[in-house]
Amino acid sequence: MSFLVIGECVADIVRAPGVADRVHPGGSPANVAYGLGRLGRDVTLLTQLADDPAGRLIGDHLGSAGVRVEVGGVPDRTPSAIVGLDAEGRASYAFDIAWTMEAPLARPAPAPTHVHIGSIAAVTEPGAAAVRALVEEFRGRALVSYDPNVRPALMGDRAGAVARVERCVALGDLVKASDEDLAWLYPGDSPEAVAARWLGLGPALVMVTRGAEGSLAFTRRATVSADAPAVPVVDTVGAGDSFMAAVLHGLAPRTSAQLAGLGAEHLAGLLRRAAAAAAFTVARAGARLPDRDELDAAGAEFDFVVRHVRGS
Repeated sequence: MSFLVIGECVADIVRAPGVADRVHPGGSPANVAYGLGRLGRDVTLLTQLADDPAGRLIGDHLGSAGVRVEVGGVPDRTPSAIVGLDAEGRASYAFDIAWTMEAPLARPAPAPTHVHIGSIAAVTEPGAAAVRALVEEFRGRALVSYDPNVRPALMGDRAGAVARVERCVALGDLVKASDEDLAWLYPGDSPEAVAARWLGLGPALVMVTRGAEGSLAFTRRATVSADAPAVPVVDTVGAGDSFMAAVLHGLAPRTSAQLAGLGAEHLAGLLRRAAAAAAFTVARAGARLPDRDELDAAGAEFDFVVRHVRGS
């Protein structure tokens, strides 16, 4: 089982009241790749990274988890984000980033059995077109997952953003989004309504995270809701990426048809495992995702309430 993750690396400059700035390796796709590596998966990250202090920090960070880094273009500087934390550890972002990856992109050998895309690189031109082209090449031979990880400051007008996101949704077998993503893309629509819309575009499984309110999983045959464990929150940076990495780890190796056939009990187990990973991550600073031993320990420690809403 081999994973190819395509997307941005970002140096997160974390800024909180009364605390000196801290620089953490980040970027949603990079975090997912790091999380998969920490969980023992074979993973390659296709990204853009400059040869500067931030780029070397991120490269060393990814290498520590065994992630292979393939560079599809060297920017003038490694992208960065000012991450502002409020008193509850919730994050807001201000970006200095460009995504300019051009086709043809490097093909990892052997060919991946799972391709993950997300966030800025999946919808920001000119590089997003090259990302989609590579996904379309592997589609059908590899499972495809997508996390929009919406950054409103970089999305442009909402109608155009929705069209770009839905183009990626249609490429995916599995899509995960946060309730904040959905609220920006589809104001006033419920997670259930958006999930139905997205399932109609092609994915077999849609998952929605809701922070402290828990998470939801939807297939055409089942819907499952799970509460989140109560943990002290240091910051929420990387929580969704930790959830995503744990889901991908837990699903491997499955086909799209097998995703569509997952029952409520299996979906509940996925939500519990992914929630444990996210809870572990928010309890410490930065996107420091758990390894397999830490995830096992966290899963045993936290109590969960899982509600089977529909299906079997």
